[in-house]
Amino acid sequence: MIKQLILDMENQFIQVKTQVAVAIADHHVLEQKEKENARLSSEWMRKAELAVQKEHDDLARAALERYQNYQRLAQSFKEQVADQAEQVESLKEALRKLEHKLTEARAKSQILIAQHRRSRSVSKARDAQIALTQGHSNFAFERMQDKVAQQSAVAHAKTQIATETLEDRFAALERNDEIEALLTEIKSRRRAS
Repeated sequence: MIKQLILDMENQFIQVKTQVAVAIADHHVLEQKEKENARLSSEWMRKAELAVQKEHDDLARAALERYQNYQRLAQSFKEQVADQAEQVESLKEALRKLEHKLTEARAKSQILIAQHRRSRSVSKARDAQIALTQGHSNFAFERMQDKVAQQSAVAHAKTQIATETLEDRFAALERNDEIEALLTEIKSRRRAS
């Protein structure tokens, strides 16, 4: 979500930067038009002076008419240049502010991401600590001990079965017979007494 916010701000920054570039280009075009009209105005004034010098008043009047036309256009472009210069400065200021906000947002996003990671780590550590204090790990250890003891007993029994020979089995039968004989003897003595 933070990355999307930064991405949106970067897109907005690019749009404003593009608008500033267009406004600067328009400003240069208007300046060129102002200069061109001022040059043409001067040119027609020079022609009017030449016509007066040569005593051609009708040409002088026509040249002065053109001179005034270009003067008005030059003045109009001069006003447009001034307005455009203000607009360019306004857009540049907006761009600087947006760039500053973007820089702040990037820094804040890094802080938020670090805080989020830290809070997740702390939460996991707390969960582990709670599990240890509530005996979940002791219970797990006890289950593992029981399982190991069971496996050990099974392994011991398998070892006994595997190593028991035919002679051992007959010896066990003889021991059982001896035990039964002793038991019968004890019982008969008890009955006699």
